[in-house]
Formats: sequence, structure tokens, C-alpha cells
Amino acid sequence: MTPQEKAQSLEIDLSPLTPGYLNLCIRSGNQLITSGHVSDLKGILGKDLIVEDGYAAAKNCMEKILRSVHHTHGSLNGLRCIKLLGCVYSASDFTDQHLVINGASDLVHELYGKDGDGYHARSALGFAALPTGAAVEVEAIFEIL
Repeated sequence: MTPQEKAQSLEIDLSPLTPGYLNLCIRSGNQLITSGHVSDLKGILGKDLIVEDGYAAAKNCMEKILRSVHHTHGSLNGLRCIKLLGCVYSASDFTDQHLVINGASDLVHELYGKDGDGYHARSALGFAALPTGAAVEVEAIFEIL
């Protein structure tokens, strides 16, 4: 199955998001670079929310990123995920940001393969606050093959 077919089988909504103040996904050469996409879930990991909540929020961010990438590229096929940056609204003693951002990485692995085009570099960082109080924000860079 292609990444596009896998996304459809997982019932991922690929309709375009409403553009905001900035471009949600821009093509530069053979790369697609996304803006940060925030989760619908709000709250602080390690205070209001647990890792499982954050994992679902990171997956939600990646679903939004896929919508933006699909809108810009016209398909989820012919791409390789090369980098993710995950930002987690964290309590000062919370240290499981990497487990939270696995929600985004695992979805990329499911669509593109963990050993193939989904094998990406990644950073997972904790923040004192995120825009709108979102629990998670993720941005991505894809290579057009």
C-alpha cells in the first residue's frame, strides 16, 4: 500500500486546513517545510496531562501536517520524512517529551515505514508555554523524491 492509501485506510482527513497568518506548508526546491501545527488538546504535560494524552496530541499534530503536505504536494506519495521538531508544553519536572512526540513519529513510521522513507531525524523539546495553550506543536520537513 502507498502512503496515500494507508492514510485513507486509517481514515485520516486530508482536506485542506484553513490557512492562517503564515503558510502552513511551503515548497523550497525538493523539500516541503511545514509551519508548526498545534494540537487540539490544551494543557500541561506532567501537570494536567499524562504521556498518553500527549502522545495522542502529537499524533493529532501529525495528522494536521499530513493535511497541509497533501494540500501543497497533491499526494502523500513520493515523499520522505527527513526531520520532525516536537514541542511539548511541559511542567518543569516533566522529562518524557520524547515519549509524547513518538505519537507523531509512529504515524510517520506507519505511513512511510520505520526503515524506509519514514526513518527521520527528530528533536523533542519541553517548553514553558505553547501558542493557545496547546499541549503539543510539531513541525516537519519532507523531501520530494
